[in-house]
Amino acid sequence: MSDIRNEQQRVNEIIEEIDRKTANYIGKTKSVGSQVQQIKQEFWDDVTVNLDEPDDVIETFTSIKQQAELLSERERSKGLIDKQLNTLAKLKNSPYFGRIDFHEKGENQSDKIYIGIASLMDSDDENFLIYDWRAPISSLYYDYSPGHAQYETPYGEIKGDITLKRQFIIKNGLINGLFDTGLTIGDQLLQEVLGNQANSQMKSIVATIQKEQNAIIRNTKDKIVVVQGVAGSGKTSAALQRAAFLLYRFRNTLHSDNIILFSPNPLFNSYVATVLPELGEDNMEQTTFQQYLNSRLASIFIIEDPFDQMEYLLTAEDQEKLAIRKKNIQYKSSLAYKKEIDNYLGYLLNDGLVFTDIVFRGETIINKESIKSYFYSLESTIPIPNRMQLLQEWLLIEIRKREKNERRKPWVENAIEFLDKDDYLEAYKDMQKRNNEDSFDDYEIEKKFLSKMIVSKKFKPIKSKIKKMKFIDMKMIFIQLFSHIKNKDYELLADYTVKNIQQNHLSYEDATPYLYLQDQIEGKRSNTSIRHIFVDEAQDYSPFQFAFMQELYPYSKWTLLGDLNQSIYFHSFSKSTLYEVAVGETYRLMRSYRSTKEIVEFTKSLIADGEDIQPFNRKGEKPLLIQCSSNVFYQEMLNKIDECKKAGDETIAVICKNASESEQVYKQLMPDLHNVKLIDKHTLSYEKGVLVIPSYLAKGIEFDAVFIHNAAEYQLEYERKLFYTACTRAMHTLILFSTEDGNPFIKEADEASYRKILR
Repeated sequence: MSDIRNEQQRVNEIIEEIDRKTANYIGKTKSVGSQVQQIKQEFWDDVTVNLDEPDDVIETFTSIKQQAELLSERERSKGLIDKQLNTLAKLKNSPYFGRIDFHEKGENQSDKIYIGIASLMDSDDENFLIYDWRAPISSLYYDYSPGHAQYETPYGEIKGDITLKRQFIIKNGLINGLFDTGLTIGDQLLQEVLGNQANSQMKSIVATIQKEQNAIIRNTKDKIVVVQGVAGSGKTSAALQRAAFLLYRFRNTLHSDNIILFSPNPLFNSYVATVLPELGEDNMEQTTFQQYLNSRLASIFIIEDPFDQMEYLLTAEDQEKLAIRKKNIQYKSSLAYKKEIDNYLGYLLNDGLVFTDIVFRGETIINKESIKSYFYSLESTIPIPNRMQLLQEWLLIEIRKREKNERRKPWVENAIEFLDKDDYLEAYKDMQKRNNEDSFDDYEIEKKFLSKMIVSKKFKPIKSKIKKMKFIDMKMIFIQLFSHIKNKDYELLADYTVKNIQQNHLSYEDATPYLYLQDQIEGKRSNTSIRHIFVDEAQDYSPFQFAFMQELYPYSKWTLLGDLNQSIYFHSFSKSTLYEVAVGETYRLMRSYRSTKEIVEFTKSLIADGEDIQPFNRKGEKPLLIQCSSNVFYQEMLNKIDECKKAGDETIAVICKNASESEQVYKQLMPDLHNVKLIDKHTLSYEKGVLVIPSYLAKGIEFDAVFIHNAAEYQLEYERKLFYTACTRAMHTLILFSTEDGNPFIKEADEASYRKILR
């Protein structure tokens, strides 16, 4: 009891210091805020504006620049103060979660190291009252039990002994739990955290980081870090803490806009969006690979996304077309296909590129044959993108010549006669800017100027297209590729693709190869500002996609997170990007924390090598299989939803196999559940309550209770991992409904791992 009293006394003292610092910062923010307001109000009063002479213009520019810089500096100061206030508010609620007493070798006494989400100095700003969890010394808390320990600093290795390790649960400034432990993170603290209800947004896990997760978070030496983690192992959480650690460790050279997260869908982006801000860091850019594809190709094609591809595979009735599509997907996702495109590019060095006519007012002014002839007249040893640049420059010169000749054409005189008043006024002002105030008094000069203006406007779109390489017929070049691929099964696959492209449709499996070919011809669009990339659900990226991404970000470091057991897309069933392409430090996380022990014991029996998965020892009810007839199916579901709500479950997901099934279930439940929500691929965020969601959109998210709608729908072997993924979303309760005893994966599971009810 004395330990708790002493620790609570320290918490009270820390909160008093936080209050003092908060009051100090509030005073500063008011002062800086009023300065910002005053500068804005008096901005033009303090600026000297004089445009009479060149020297006066320079003086005016300098004056405006100085005022703008002063305003920017004050606003930046206010932003930093607001950030400090936000951090102090979080520390006041829960100042820290851990303590270690560390006796450094050669020192007379131990230091008490308290660890929280941010650092806090004493009133003299000399000593640490709380250490940031990312500080080098804090790694002792995550990596060692009491006894000999060491940690790395920028100045070398520090050795010593941990004489005490203590964990806290502090809420609203009060200690609710205190544990001395020999483990990294004691089961008591994990039980407390994991036993809580799920949230609509992921939370920080800094208080419960495990030793194996800490190794991932603090790895700064490897260019590629691969995390193969089972469902619920905390791989995504560890990755987000890793981003926060990197921003802290390299804070002088790395900023949030140098990091990007590729996530599986927009809903997941919303789910993880608060983690970095919760740790006091600005959020990194969050996107999906599909959003990148759309940004490049949506103006040309209607692009299929991976969810529509999945819908087709799960619902297609024409088995012959389905078989062709599956071959299409697997082949076009492979590195073998990328090699075929590279071979095709070798052919294009000397022949085969297709161009478009350049047309002006319905007349071809540079035909595609001339363009092709000029391109292939250039030295063949020059790479294709470099020759395209030279071709582009030649075309712009030719266009300028034709533009000049066009000014004398009769249509231009007609256009001058019918020139709009506003256009005429714009031309007059333009002449004035050129110091030709009297030019419009001379009819010939006026006519010449207006002719130039009219023709220039008409040619502007053509020049813009040339600058964007629109003179290349990329569609035809891509279609031509198929006649060069030496694959006996490819004829049917090529027909499918050609028909799509001719209708301006691009399948998901064609989008990346199309962009790759385009970039090899027009020039790569590498992004050198991104220093670190996180890819979640990396097993769902094809080898071709990942190789393409590596070319997009050639100087980036990578953190790839995935689970081979959740490879739900058809292109990832044979080999995973994680092991085929990515060469780097690989971490395996085999302990599952999300679900109760009973749920993990059931789900791990659904997949091969599931025996390697280690459940965390959090007790709960065994999963329940309810097999019932269709006439009582939804009433049974409604009864169980009501039971879960009464038990305190706040997020209840009814997971369906696909989107069309989700819509049907939503319509069935809606009359009795007025707050039920349907989640589809366009959903950007969700709130607590009852959700109906397709299986593939639930990836990466967790729920208090999961209801699997009609488990008998999952029959085929390639649906096994989809079924496993859906079941592993459950934290506390898993209920499987079925109209018949037809799920082969449940039949293979250990009968003792679940309960069964027949209605």
